[in-house]
Amino acid sequence: MLDWLVKGMRETKAYACYYNDKNVRLHSSSGAVFTALAELVIQNHGVVYGVAMAEDCYSAEFISVEDIESLSKLRGSKYVQAKVGNSFKKVKEDLLSNKTVLFTGTACQINGLLKFLGKEYENLICVDVVCHGVPSPDLWQAYAKFMEQTNNSKLKNFYFRAKDYGWSNFGIKGIFNKNSLQEEKEVYVSKKQDPYMQMFLRDYCLRPSCYECIVKTQKMSDITIADFWGIYNVAPELDDEIGTSLLIIRTPKGKHVFERICDKLNFKEVDYHVAVKANPAEFKSSTKPKQREVFFTDLQNLSFEEMCNKYAKPKKTSLVEKVVAKLKTVIKTMLRFIRK
Repeated sequence: MLDWLVKGMRETKAYACYYNDKNVRLHSSSGAVFTALAELVIQNHGVVYGVAMAEDCYSAEFISVEDIESLSKLRGSKYVQAKVGNSFKKVKEDLLSNKTVLFTGTACQINGLLKFLGKEYENLICVDVVCHGVPSPDLWQAYAKFMEQTNNSKLKNFYFRAKDYGWSNFGIKGIFNKNSLQEEKEVYVSKKQDPYMQMFLRDYCLRPSCYECIVKTQKMSDITIADFWGIYNVAPELDDEIGTSLLIIRTPKGKHVFERICDKLNFKEVDYHVAVKANPAEFKSSTKPKQREVFFTDLQNLSFEEMCNKYAKPKKTSLVEKVVAKLKTVIKTMLRFIRK
């Protein structure tokens, strides 16, 4: 590892937080902290790099934006491998032009960028997103085309973390062109019912390196952001089912940036080890399923519908599990009402 990447690191502090604009939060995966960071950079004439869906929705790719209106393209998780393209080269050009650059991606993409640059840039802010693993782009394309065939419409946009029924009970939402007049229709599917999300959450479709992710202990970013799963047990006053972020500060630069966006956030400092307890993807790789190799062989030979029947059937929930889940929901709702 390069010496300059180590200096000043491991100043790890954790916060539960969310952006004060409720509408922006509703259109973000968790607490919309990314938007607060991106607005800071853009308002200072900088450039923001992140992942957007391609125009045909068959893939995801890194793009850069320099205006607040375009941030909507970068909001929300994209559970598909993104094309890096020449974005590292463009980042270097922007840095050499003395622009402030915010680069957001997975931890391995951040590490790759920093090793490509080979030196420290004070005008570069790196933010990684806690990563469960990177799904196969072939599986995503098969799914997207299956969705189009099923709905007899062209996919126009896609949201992997729609909050129609709450943040913790998120689902997927496809936006389709219904006809030649470009009229739109929305299709929402619960994460528990959507086949793509189930194959992803069951770890069948991840890259081989994701099962032994070396960057879990070698994160070079300034800040890490994630869903604050388990927020109800740590900072219940920040749990309103619209979305709460976990923000981890890793460098002095990250601390300085966080201090500059605090006025846009509702936040509370929490113990790091407690904060990550319900989000093991921060420190632990996904477990490789025994069927993983067979899964990819089937992906080349079976129809998507056949893949769904084999790998994405909804798991049966026992009566006890249903009752416990219902009780937890009722208790949470009552406590939120009492706090109000």
